[in-house]
Amino acid sequence: MATGPVTQQIVRNQQGTQKPPANVHLSDVEDCLVYDRYGNGIPFGRLYQDKTSIIVFVKNFLCYTCKEYVEDLAKIPKKSLLSADVRLVLIGQSSHCHIEPFCELTRYPHEIYVDPERKIYTTLGMRRGEAFAESASPSPHVRSSMLQGTVSSLWRAMRSPAFDFQGDPLQQGGAIIAGPGSEVNFAHFDMNRLDHMPINWLLQLAGVETVDFSDQPKIIHV
Repeated sequence: MATGPVTQQIVRNQQGTQKPPANVHLSDVEDCLVYDRYGNGIPFGRLYQDKTSIIVFVKNFLCYTCKEYVEDLAKIPKKSLLSADVRLVLIGQSSHCHIEPFCELTRYPHEIYVDPERKIYTTLGMRRGEAFAESASPSPHVRSSMLQGTVSSLWRAMRSPAFDFQGDPLQQGGAIIAGPGSEVNFAHFDMNRLDHMPINWLLQLAGVETVDFSDQPKIIHV
């Protein structure tokens, strides 16, 4: 049986029904540009104006917890999102040149952009730095221990053609569910690298079919 990460995460509401922080105003960031893998910029507001969008902000592409979290985001079937008429968008804070390698590494097939100057992160009030709690359950999406993950991240950094942190290593991410329009239906800002929202909670809140993330083989009863 695999052991959980050494680091613990902040305790959340059991039902995952946190209210949007009072200072989350998308009107403050709708004109900020995010960039695709080719370096083309689009206004952030375009990502949620026409339909409900799950927008996940990751810590940085080099972080092992982000890699493993996004590997599970990659398992969400496109047909489930289409059926619910929901958009899934990932936002990083690196240069756009890191998008393609990160998608190849994680097999992430959905929309992805970067906010290299962290304007959206900072304007919305996402934390810079980490806060931990003594009593918390480990992230359901992170399988590596801190030691294993850190070694893996350093190895990826050394092998990368562009040796950098692929984003501010102290910046935390978060998740919002917004739209259609500028209304924030749900928001969670991470307190530390393991405090990301369980993916199935986000899917349930957005009305999308949940996913079985278990790596255990399924037993078929005949």
